[in-house]
Amino acid sequence: MPELPEAEKARRRLEELCVGLRIAEVEDADTWVCRPHRPGEIDAALRGSIVTAAGRHGKFLWLETDSGHELGLHLGMGGSIRPTPEPSPRGWDRIAIVFEDESRVALHDKRRLSRARLGAGIDHLGPDALTVTPAAFRRAIGRGSAPIKARLLDQSALAGVGNLLADEALWEAGIDPRRPARDLADDELNVLRDCLRSAIRAALKPSGGSGRGRFAKARRGGECPRCKGELGRATVGGRTTYWCVNEQAGGRP
Repeated sequence: MPELPEAEKARRRLEELCVGLRIAEVEDADTWVCRPHRPGEIDAALRGSIVTAAGRHGKFLWLETDSGHELGLHLGMGGSIRPTPEPSPRGWDRIAIVFEDESRVALHDKRRLSRARLGAGIDHLGPDALTVTPAAFRRAIGRGSAPIKARLLDQSALAGVGNLLADEALWEAGIDPRRPARDLADDELNVLRDCLRSAIRAALKPSGGSGRGRFAKARRGGECPRCKGELGRATVGGRTTYWCVNEQAGGRP
C-alpha cells in the first residue's frame, strides 16, 4: 500500500503536471471512487478553475484552485498519477482532468480502491510524519496502552506511516514493536522520530520507496541485516510485523 513517500512523489507529479493550468473538464463518472458525488458534480465545481497548488498531508493529496474548491485524492492500495492523452481502454482511469492546453492527467487504479472528492478531507488526521515536531510526535505517539507499532499506524495520531515504514523505523531505533506506547521514554521517542524521518527521506530519493530500506529488504529472509540474528514475526496492530529478537528490546542497539 502506498505510504507517505509514494504520496509525496505523487504530489510532486501533480505539481509538475497540473499547477498553473486551467481545467477544461473533469471526467468523474466513476461513482465508487468519487463517492458520495454524483457524475458531473466534481466537474461542475472545478471546470474553468486554474490549479494553484498541489498539497499533501500523510497519504492524502489535494489540488487547490483559484475558485476556492479543492480536489482531494487518495491513491488507495495501488493508484498512481499519470499523464494520459487518451482514457485507459480498460477503464482504469478512475478520475481524470483535461486542461485547456489539451493535456490530461488521470488517477489510474486497477483495483478501484482510490478516492476522489471535493475538499482535502484531512480533518481526521494527526500531524504529518515528515514534518511533525519532536514535542508533537511525543504527544501523538507516546501515550496509550496500544503497542507502539499500532500507534504509529494510527492515522489519527500520526499521518502517513504504513506497515513497512513503521517496521523500518522501529528496527533502526531498536524498539520492540510490541511495547506499549506509553512505556517509551522521551529520549526513545525522540530517537524513533529521527529514525522515521530518516527512513522517509531515504524513500523519497529517486531510487527509494517504502519497503526498500535495509530492514524491509532483509526481513523476509528471517535474518537481521545488522547483527545477523533471528527475526521475530507476529501480527501487531492488525499487520504482519517483523523485529530483531536480539536488538529490539526497548532501547537503541
